[in-house]
Amino acid sequence: MSNYGHATAPDGSQVELGAVGQRVVFENDQVRVWEISLEPGEQQPWHHHLNPYLVIALAAADNRIDALAGGDPRLVHEAVGGVVYRAPGEVHMLTNHGTTRYHSRLVELKCLGENLVAGQGDR
Repeated sequence: MSNYGHATAPDGSQVELGAVGQRVVFENDQVRVWEISLEPGEQQPWHHHLNPYLVIALAAADNRIDALAGGDPRLVHEAVGGVVYRAPGEVHMLTNHGTTRYHSRLVELKCLGENLVAGQGDR
């Protein structure tokens, strides 16, 4: 796994972070588009979003989002064609909690996140 940094768990241990998706399918200076595909029970590793992002479900599934900081997991159903907007924030892990394959595109808005420095995102 490529190193995307580390985060500190509530117990003080260090957790290696992974990518927000499995592979980049498109990228320019404004956006980065990731592919995510999870079979039932599979997980996307602990990761942290630095940019606001959209998730577009291509194959529906019931997913579970666990925050590294703890608390109750969020159970979400992502329907085919559904679009969800999320702000950057907590370190979390995504698990396909259902019985069907999950497939999505995650579109990071670099122009509102990592590139919003020195006016780069003002286009």
